[in-house]
Amino acid sequence: MARILRPRGNKGEVAAELLTDFPERLAQLREVFLARGDSEPRRHAIKTCWLSRNHRGQAVFHFEGFASIRDAEKLRGLDVLLPFERCIALPAGQYFVSDLIGCSVFENPASPNVLSSSPCLASSVPSFLGTVRNVQFSGDAVAGTPLLAVDTSDGELLIPLAEDICSRIDVAARRIDVVLPEGLRDLNRE
Repeated sequence: MARILRPRGNKGEVAAELLTDFPERLAQLREVFLARGDSEPRRHAIKTCWLSRNHRGQAVFHFEGFASIRDAEKLRGLDVLLPFERCIALPAGQYFVSDLIGCSVFENPASPNVLSSSPCLASSVPSFLGTVRNVQFSGDAVAGTPLLAVDTSDGELLIPLAEDICSRIDVAARRIDVVLPEGLRDLNRE
């Protein structure tokens, strides 16, 4: 939900970068988990939390047991997490970034061969492109389609997360099927 940036104030509060599309939920939370990287998350009670008016995209957390700048400094760089069962259910066609990272990406042919004598022609079989490493977003001032950063055998391939390109997304199966527009691979090489 957030990443702790630094101490804020002198009573143990910390400033955190928001990583959620639903920041209004933070004020109602009474406990979260904190972790760094792959370390085991630890439960922490929240005294207070509010969205910063002075720094857009940030929240201020004050955790139980943290009462000084020195205490708050120990939290720098930790991720603020919620258990999966407490996540908001998204409408169809919307995904959490964490659901997309790690998905295998397969390229389908642009136009399937409908007059084939065999249903298993090599030209109609999806080919493995790579794995989603990250999802890139344009900035607040610039509108744009998010991009899937896919690690392939030829390097990184950026694929727009658009319905006409990502023909099927199955997060349960950890699979994304795409139909790449002509020239997309060349655009990525430049």
